[in-house]
Amino acid sequence: MPEVPVRLLIHGASGRMGRALLRLCAGRDDCRPVAAVSRTVGQRVIDGVPQFATTELHGVPAFDVAIDFSLPEGVGAILALCVERGAGFVSGTTGLAQAQQDALDAAAKRIPVLSAANFSLGVAVLDELVERAAGALRGWDCDIVEAHHVHKQDAPSGTALALGASAQRGGVEARYASLRAGDIVGEHTVQFSGTGERIELIHRAGDRDIFARGALAAAVRLHGRAAGRYRLRDLLFA
Repeated sequence: MPEVPVRLLIHGASGRMGRALLRLCAGRDDCRPVAAVSRTVGQRVIDGVPQFATTELHGVPAFDVAIDFSLPEGVGAILALCVERGAGFVSGTTGLAQAQQDALDAAAKRIPVLSAANFSLGVAVLDELVERAAGALRGWDCDIVEAHHVHKQDAPSGTALALGASAQRGGVEARYASLRAGDIVGEHTVQFSGTGERIELIHRAGDRDIFARGALAAAVRLHGRAAGRYRLRDLLFA
């Protein structure tokens, strides 16, 4: 744990993830929110945290790391501010265009950058295990089965595709199956099948707070790192 709490700017603070980040950060000793940024602002201070509109970004106080869970069109401004101030950038905003991915790469030459679709620490460990298993089990079948709530539209999930990419880096091509049912938060099973034996690696998410907790942990671990493009698993296994 850092000696001084990491100062966080929460970008997209009025969204579900933003609210969870602010709520969970209040119970930690290793970080503290110094600014919350949303598209519009009503009350100027909530629970001791100054509130800013996205048009007021340049008026936010000093911060060490920005955590962004907003919309693709909002990423450019907060990323530019992080580069300007030499602060770290953690983002869970999805649906970024190639030009925005290129901007992240350019920023990573000057600041530490982490962009991920899933901030579960367990999924980060699973990702590492899948790549290692695939490297050791070349020639085995690999199947990824994922289940989510009925309102999730994309299939396979972004997490399943990321796990498949890790299997591919290990030398195995994955196949996918998707289930949409009830209120399942998220389940991912990666199965390796050989002749006469089978290995299953499984992660089950029980509540959505795990993603906010993971993003907070990522921000704390990213602070003070050299400039570069990081994965969540890089911060866990470094």
